[in-house]
Amino acid sequence: MRLLLLTAMAVFIAGNVSSSTVSAEEPAEPLRILMLDGENMHHDWQTTSPILQSILRRAGKFTVDRVTLTPAENYRDDPKIDFAKYDAILSNYNSQVLPPEDAQRALEKFVRGGGGLVVVHAADNSFTEWPEYNRMIGLGGWYGRGNDSGPYVYFKDGKQVRDNSPGPAGHHGKQHEYVVETRDAEHPIMRGIPAKWLHTQDELYDQLRGPAENLTVLATAYSDPATGGTGRDEPILMTIEYGKGRVFHTVLGHADYSLRCQGFVTTLLRGTEWAATGKVTIPVPQEFPTEKQTLTWE
Repeated sequence: MRLLLLTAMAVFIAGNVSSSTVSAEEPAEPLRILMLDGENMHHDWQTTSPILQSILRRAGKFTVDRVTLTPAENYRDDPKIDFAKYDAILSNYNSQVLPPEDAQRALEKFVRGGGGLVVVHAADNSFTEWPEYNRMIGLGGWYGRGNDSGPYVYFKDGKQVRDNSPGPAGHHGKQHEYVVETRDAEHPIMRGIPAKWLHTQDELYDQLRGPAENLTVLATAYSDPATGGTGRDEPILMTIEYGKGRVFHTVLGHADYSLRCQGFVTTLLRGTEWAATGKVTIPVPQEFPTEKQTLTWE
């Protein structure tokens, strides 16, 4: 089923929802979000970043500034970012070249002190050699992550498993539609979202591993061996507590068609608000993917 973008976003704002889904409190001012991009290995950030920015802006709850960092060795040419101006940082950025030390410490201080961080898809591939970044994202993949990075985390027989088996971190089979299953229905981000819903075509990350400290898995998806997967229920949506700060980590969002899923849009909006404030007031729309039917907008 396809809906026009404006129709879909109107559902977010005007849809009728139960009082258990939405807090009665509304922030007096729009939440200030800073999006980081400029490099994202093997991903078309030039296409996905404007869509992410539009999703947030059209919700009517966020202002979004976007900083496009120059790649790799040219960090020295980038302006210093005043993280304190923002309620949350959203990363659509993936590089293995570490930011300058002062920029690393500034982001750590911002999140640890109570700021929000939103990690989208391949942003969890980034910065393998930055220990505190790995703590902030909870789980990551690729680019040298392995035995010393922390456990694999997945679900088996309905229970979370932390697996310290040796092996590399980061893998996915071929892209396909897959069912996302809620694991923490009482978390503010997930309250009111169907227990199972069908996500549009996307990569399904598996074999992620990391410190996994203060990690809550909100939802999983079955990584089917028929598509090259692990045969396990892998984390898809997560939160991490880092000091006083809140991190929302979604592995969804490989390409523009992946972002055009009503389930992705809903969880991104609610996850971003939660990362910024610790509360969720954005409603779950009445029209939502089912276990058998995707719902997209264009």
